[in-house]
Amino acid sequence: QVQLDESGGGSVQAGGSLRLSCATSQYTYSSACMGWFRQAPGKEREGVAVIYTSSGTTYYGDAVKGRFTISGDNAKNTVYLQMNSLKPEDTAKYYCAACSLSGGTLYVDLGGIPIDFATWGQGTQVTVSS
Repeated sequence: QVQLDESGGGSVQAGGSLRLSCATSQYTYSSACMGWFRQAPGKEREGVAVIYTSSGTTYYGDAVKGRFTISGDNAKNTVYLQMNSLKPEDTAKYYCAACSLSGGTLYVDLGGIPIDFATWGQGTQVTVSS
């Protein structure tokens, strides 16, 4: 069973920063890509960022470009999402997710780049107050 251990969520004021972490197995980390999506109550699922762990190639959703940075630590099999200049509209539950070479069932769009995640974690809440 694939396990994605998310941490780092919390509450922050607008303009502040948070860093999310997602640790997983070496197999999952190196499978294809890892990333984050978010969902707020009453809103559609939104792709946030993805990193192809072998090449380091990254893609971002339009709403977070220039503010969020995704990175990976190959030695720790961990992906990070550094979130700066947070806005109240960033408030959502953030889910770590992983791709698979055999495809996936959870679709997100990252600035025109389609991503199909195969598995995802339980999510961590991020709340930004104005």
